[in-house]
Amino acid sequence: MTEHEAATFHRDGAVLIKNVLSDEWVDLIREGTDAAIARPDVMSEDLGTLRVDQFPAAKSEALKRLVEDSPIAEVVGRALQSDVRFYMDQLFYKPKGLFLPTPWHQDTCYYNLAGADLVRAWVSPDPVPRSVSLEVVRGSHLWNVTYSPLAGRDPDADDDARAMIENARPDEPMLGVESYDDWNYFSGVRDKSLPAVPDIEGHRDSYEILGWDYEPGDIILFHGHILHGARGGVESPNPRRAHASLWAGSDVRYLHRPGQIIPDPRALYPHQPKTGQPLSDFPDVFPVVWSPHGHDQTADD
Repeated sequence: MTEHEAATFHRDGAVLIKNVLSDEWVDLIREGTDAAIARPDVMSEDLGTLRVDQFPAAKSEALKRLVEDSPIAEVVGRALQSDVRFYMDQLFYKPKGLFLPTPWHQDTCYYNLAGADLVRAWVSPDPVPRSVSLEVVRGSHLWNVTYSPLAGRDPDADDDARAMIENARPDEPMLGVESYDDWNYFSGVRDKSLPAVPDIEGHRDSYEILGWDYEPGDIILFHGHILHGARGGVESPNPRRAHASLWAGSDVRYLHRPGQIIPDPRALYPHQPKTGQPLSDFPDVFPVVWSPHGHDQTADD
């Protein structure tokens, strides 16, 4: 992470960093994503031509090692100049063939998190050409807007969902399911008090859209608040296996969202977190993975 790359990340909200991960780490990404794909569980959702898994590192030793030991945490930490904590990870798998687009969206609204220092690290063992790769709206992480999620039950069409939103308490999460293991990607309730995502695709010329030709070994860093998506309508001879880890810097706090879509990490539930608590209050759940003060001298020591 050079000073120029860090400045680009903070200005644009995203940056491609070339040739960061050695072949060893790329092989681990391939091994880990393939293992997770082969083991669907309650945290897996088949959305047609897109498979999404929450917390795949929890069922893959390869991905767990990638998170804990690879250069990814250091790259994020040097971008933020902050202690960084691993929050969670996701797998996004598109099989070879026709790639459909991933709609424009923002990550913030899906999690019980708030703060400026939320960073995604996106990696893949596959080459991903610009035509089907990740795109972002440059600078949209600075718009100070949280948009309504695209997934979840529509309170305008679902009486139970509407009642859940109306009766939501600000100090309690609302998943719409009885337990973590009953979670479903569409079980959450869309908080329609938030503004809708702008029609980026219908007005591409009105925005500055960034994208990259991605090669294995690269890392795409992007801000948790940035609007992003992926183009489609392209036949690909190769699958696209992507691992996206979410990292939190020192200013990230817990925030109960009335329309929570993605569950909290399982280990956090017994703590019964309250809105406003920093993640550093839960060092057993979110240990510091990298610190600018030195790997062996963290804020939790």
